[in-house]
Amino acid sequence: MIERSQTAVITASRYPHGYASVRSLGKRGVGTIAAVDDPGLGVTASRYCDKVVSIPPTTDLPAYKDALVTLAARPEVRTIVPHRPQDPYVLSRYGDEFTEHIDLVVPPLSTLRAVHDRKRLAEVAKTAGVPIPETRLLSEVESWSDDCIVKSRYNLLTGTYVEGFEAGESRIAKSITHVPAGETPPVETLTEELHHDPIVQEYVSGTEYLFGALYEHGEPLGTFQHRQIRGDSYTGSGGVYRESVFDPKLEATGRAILDELEWHGLACIEYVKDEETGAFSLVEINPRMWQSLACSVRAGADFPYWYWLVSTGNARRIENEYDTSVRTHYLYGELEHLVSVARKESPFVERPSLRRRALEIGASCIGVPNFDFVHQDDPRPIARQAKTEVERAVSRRL
Repeated sequence: MIERSQTAVITASRYPHGYASVRSLGKRGVGTIAAVDDPGLGVTASRYCDKVVSIPPTTDLPAYKDALVTLAARPEVRTIVPHRPQDPYVLSRYGDEFTEHIDLVVPPLSTLRAVHDRKRLAEVAKTAGVPIPETRLLSEVESWSDDCIVKSRYNLLTGTYVEGFEAGESRIAKSITHVPAGETPPVETLTEELHHDPIVQEYVSGTEYLFGALYEHGEPLGTFQHRQIRGDSYTGSGGVYRESVFDPKLEATGRAILDELEWHGLACIEYVKDEETGAFSLVEINPRMWQSLACSVRAGADFPYWYWLVSTGNARRIENEYDTSVRTHYLYGELEHLVSVARKESPFVERPSLRRRALEIGASCIGVPNFDFVHQDDPRPIARQAKTEVERAVSRRL
């Protein structure tokens, strides 16, 4: 039996960051429990995964929360590391039920609301002196004279944030609509599809960056930056080919917003470096582990282990340093990128040649063979994940 002080629960999904955490902690001698709603996930086959526990999907938040509380009550479990969008919300809102058994490093619900609500986040950013695109509610827009995007006001849709949602209901609204200057979008349709009054932001053209951080009651313990070379769409979004970097200006900007919030816990902040001004413009904050976590860990910014150290009272052991120029790939994300080139159109971003982009991806994979799921010492996760994806593709065609 694994001792209580040696085990962490990882809320893994099909994205690679759950595996990155399991691998990181397992290699450090920390016991790992993968909490999954799909036994076919690659992480369940990892040599570094000690146990696999089935939990309900996040669409049923009460059942999902109860399952995590049950895991927290196990004598060998010391903490739960948040990976899914719902995790920080669940761990914070129902904190008393969890902290009865384990130690967590998550922001209070009042702070969480300020980052989950992108309208409120824009106000906080202005107070902190952090650049952010002009942000308005869709219902307040009277003129469409500039290029802009329409997206969800909330990172997470729940009954706590959005009227009309039941208490235990949650959804993720990730769609982004590009609206060129002079065109009027279908306001009623967008409001209906997103289930609330979304926001409109001015479009900022530039390179996407990530600023990752772990704070303890307002004090930064560790930070990390990467430049996005390719996203899962050619128009942007989650990084699937990235490079670790360090820019003092981004460091100052990233810390400024978290200092203003007196942050506690994990933060994944997305920025766009404005190609005209060079300023880092805030896009959003996700208070959990991020999709490109494997790049951070490979570079030396071992956030899963750092989170473990904080939750076990050993924050002083964190060494806040990492290597730059480290590049990594998320292979399935690279495939999604190619699909976006074949199928998506944008009035703001020129669609690249499918053949040329495929050759670029192939060349970079050969030249930089660092992959989120592929490791010589642990080959089974990629095999199981590939099998699962093929089976899903076949079932969709039948």
